[in-house]
Amino acid sequence: MQPDKQNANLRIAALVSVGKHPGSGRARRAEQDARAVEMGLSMAPQGLEVLHAGDPHAEALRAYAGMGLKKLRILQQGESADAVPALSQYLDQSKPDIILTGVRAESGESSGMMAYLLGEKLGMPVVTRIAEIVSIDNGQANLLQALPRGQRRALRVPLPFVASVDMAAAAPRQSAFGPASRAEMEAKDAGVEVLDEVQASWSEAPARKRPKRLKVVKAKTAADRFKAATAKSSGDGGKVLRDKPASEMAQAVFDLLLEEGVIR
Repeated sequence: MQPDKQNANLRIAALVSVGKHPGSGRARRAEQDARAVEMGLSMAPQGLEVLHAGDPHAEALRAYAGMGLKKLRILQQGESADAVPALSQYLDQSKPDIILTGVRAESGESSGMMAYLLGEKLGMPVVTRIAEIVSIDNGQANLLQALPRGQRRALRVPLPFVASVDMAAAAPRQSAFGPASRAEMEAKDAGVEVLDEVQASWSEAPARKRPKRLKVVKAKTAADRFKAATAKSSGDGGKVLRDKPASEMAQAVFDLLLEEGVIR
């Protein structure tokens, strides 16, 4: 959004979590949450508050501060605590105009229910998977919602509201080490800490890829057997040739030459 479209009186809260790299598993800033922070910086850099519920010593949170934030507020609570009661109590007191969050977290339950639960607790409308906040006019926000295959839906929502930010939103700016190290990580007692009993009863284990069922093909001619014997393997699946030649390659070649009349 251009600077002349920024709203100095707008108050935005961007909720962030500790992300997880899909390859290495290392902690990082979550991609969708970083897009929510970018959207808030574009709309109202002076009225943006970035909020996290959890461990104030998580180094991955510095990556958000490196986007140009002077302060990041953290509601301190245990790892097994539910973030919704603490966030809803704080947001009910601060009363922001817009609450932005990612569609789903990259670690933990990753249920994608945060926006819905906060909307229910705070009595605010919820808009999912937004790609852009076009403008704010007379207490109403004009939004673009991301749809499949690059389509967009125009929506008009009254303030205040809760919105989850899709990957189709503007990419977040690069995080700089200097601003990240100088930013203030303001830890505050959450005031309420509710144990997530459902999550406490779960056990986590690394997911394993399920084997794919191979397609069974019966070769009827020598040409089919030759093609199956010389075909290169592909990553998208495979074929099983059910036949009993004396030697897979030699017999297939011999039958093909015989069928074509090259040998008699």
